[in-house]
Order: sequence, then C-alpha cells, then structure tokens
Amino acid sequence: MSPLSITRTLPADATAAALRADVADGLARTPKQLPPKWFYDARGSELFEDITKLPEYYPTRAEREILLTRAAHIAAATQARTLVELGSGSSDKTRHLIGALTGLDSYVPIDVSESALAAAGEALLTEHPGLTVHALVADFQHGLRLPDTPGPRLLAFLGGTIGNLLPEERAAFLRSVHAMLSPGDALLLGTDLVKDEATLVAAYDDAQGVTAEFNKNVLHVINRELDGDFDPADFDHVALWNAEQQWIEMRLRARTDLTVKIPEVDLAVSFAAGEEVRTEVSAKFREDGVRAELAAAGLELTQWWTDSADRFALSLAVRT
Repeated sequence: MSPLSITRTLPADATAAALRADVADGLARTPKQLPPKWFYDARGSELFEDITKLPEYYPTRAEREILLTRAAHIAAATQARTLVELGSGSSDKTRHLIGALTGLDSYVPIDVSESALAAAGEALLTEHPGLTVHALVADFQHGLRLPDTPGPRLLAFLGGTIGNLLPEERAAFLRSVHAMLSPGDALLLGTDLVKDEATLVAAYDDAQGVTAEFNKNVLHVINRELDGDFDPADFDHVALWNAEQQWIEMRLRARTDLTVKIPEVDLAVSFAAGEEVRTEVSAKFREDGVRAELAAAGLELTQWWTDSADRFALSLAVRT
C-alpha cells in the first residue's frame, strides 16, 4: 500500500450541491444566515491564515502553545497508533502531535478539500517517511466512517472549530464521535474560552480589516459559484458578543435597501437598509460546560490543559 492514499467519500458534486442548498435555504430565512464553511475557498483560506497572525487573534497562538508544551503528555496519555484529524486543512498544528506520538503508525486527515489533503500528506511524509497517511475527502458532520487502522486511536478536533456548531449540532457531532471511538481511543478537543468582551470582539474585528474581508469573501464565493451579483461594498462587517448564548456572531449588514439576484438557485433576495445576514457563530466555553456536553454524549473528560493566559483549552476525553 502506498504511504499516501486519498479516499473520496463525498460525491464529486457534493460541495456544489451543499452550497446551493445552504444559500437557497439560509437567505430565504428570517433572519438570514449562511454557514461559515463557505468562507473557505482558496482566497478565504489565505485570508484566514493572515488572520491567525494578527495581534488581536489569539486562539491559534494559544492552542499552539498548549500543543508545544503538552504534546508529550497527550502522547503518554493516549499511546495512539493512529491519529485522526477532523477538518485537517494544512495539518500545520498536527505536526507537534505527530512528532510526540512515537508509536504512531497512521495519520488520517479528514477535509472537504482534496488538494489540501494531498499537499499536507506529501509534506508530512517528507518529514516522517515511516508514516502511513490515509486521507479522507469527507464531511465530518455527515455519516463519517473511519478506515481500518491500528488502535488506540486519537481523534483530534482542533482550532476551536466545534464553536462554529450550534448547540444541537454540537450534541449530534459529539454523539457521532462516541460512535466512532472504541475502548482505549480518545478525543482531543480544542475550545476557545469565555473571556472579556473587548478581547473577544477584537479577535473578530481587527484594526486592519482582514476579518472584514474574510467575512465578505462568502459573497465572492456566491457570485463565482452561483452567478450572484452581490457587491461586497454594499455590506459592513459586524462582530458582536452574544452574552446569553456565549458566542461571537459575525454578520454582514446591508448599507442600503437592495436586491441581489442569484440565478443558479433562482433567487432574488431583498435586503432592507441595516438588515443583517449571520455568517458565523463562534461559541466560547468554560470547563464545566465542556465536561457537561461531553458527558451528555457518553464521553468523559479526563484531562484539561490551557495556555499560560487561560485563553484556550485542549481537553482529552474517552468513551464511557
């Protein structure tokens, strides 16, 4: 078997079909909404990489600090022979884990982008020629089945991405993780933590306007893929803290009354001046809340690590 294999579990047209469905449904709602996954075309991914380097955006640095200082602890606690990563992207942070997991045989990165999986897999094999990489082109929220690889397995879901799921979606996701784990396997989960409002809002509304451009990128995606006629200049980027829900919301706010046509989904969307479309939620957590959500899915929190400033957490959980 080749040290790098890529299995596509998504139909070739699945991404295009999902975009059409999400746009048709989300923009017909009141209030309007779009899922954050549509930020991430090639340009959106570049913009997000730029965001992670901004002084206001602490989560990536905080999580990397934990990985650097705790990778050996994670390796000792799990003894993983297979590392599975959901939403792996460039697999950049995962390198810290792979280097620490001395008994690792297999790495299973999972992402919707086949090109990202191929590039990351080839780079990792250059660094770790003894590793087997079995990449999956898949959506982790829809019927994911893992390949047959040696256990114990460590399933990593990093970056605080779980915060982009609504509470009912998080519950369903964690139940699916429970179903994937066998005795001896573990989940490594990254969660951004609740903190003061000013710090949180600044992380999603930077002074240079990079996050604003990232937010508006969803409009470029709709224009390109669905022949829409959005003018991003007609919308303002908005980031606010929803204290009741304990999450940041990103929105796009119409500057004037306008109508947008999206022929590929046979839609004409009217916006009143000041009307908003929600493009992302990013939930923030406390340890007791993470413990409770894991427990509700049949998972037990066994380890909790934070960065030196208590901004971000990595937690380790096992199936009960």
